[in-house]
Amino acid sequence: MPDRRGRGASGDGDDYSLDREIEDLQAVVDAVDGEPVVVAHSFGGLVALAAAPTLDISRLVLYEPAVTVGESPDPPLSAEVNSVVDEGTKTDAMQLFYEAGSGIPDVTAMPWWPEQINMDWIDTVIRELQAIEAFELPSLDFDIPTLLLTGEHGPGHLAEGARAVDDAHAKSRHVTIADAGHLGPLSKPERMTELVTTFDDDPAAVGQ
Repeated sequence: MPDRRGRGASGDGDDYSLDREIEDLQAVVDAVDGEPVVVAHSFGGLVALAAAPTLDISRLVLYEPAVTVGESPDPPLSAEVNSVVDEGTKTDAMQLFYEAGSGIPDVTAMPWWPEQINMDWIDTVIRELQAIEAFELPSLDFDIPTLLLTGEHGPGHLAEGARAVDDAHAKSRHVTIADAGHLGPLSKPERMTELVTTFDDDPAAVGQ
């Protein structure tokens, strides 16, 4: 699976925008035979949702897509994280991102913190936050059956965004995964696999 721009082995560029991310996803889908199922999480879910009208896919599964609705915080999270980078450390900034953006009460208690986090990705995180803050939910008139997944303990603002997508799309279903947070795809892989497989076979058999 390819890494997204500015992450892992993928290169980057000076002309970053959400449109470039959409083009990247389109290129991956075009390289796959048939009509694949796209499964996306968080910011990847926002990218997939924005790209959906032009994608030749059979199903779309979004786990807590980074869609925000309602009143925006002031200052925005991107500005707060950037301020911590300027005044503190990348580690402090990444901690703020995980706790405020992902709803993890104390990320330092996670078994993967900090060893499995690349703190140098903080610049990528900030620009993704800026893309999230600028995104406005479009008309969702595409014909792809879409499954919205949220974690029982996920952040409220992402649950609200998922409900807004569900309400706006005629062919959507929504399921809340018990005892899961924003990192549900990692903590509940068996349940994720079950839901995606069932939805692929019969969208009407999942959620409501």
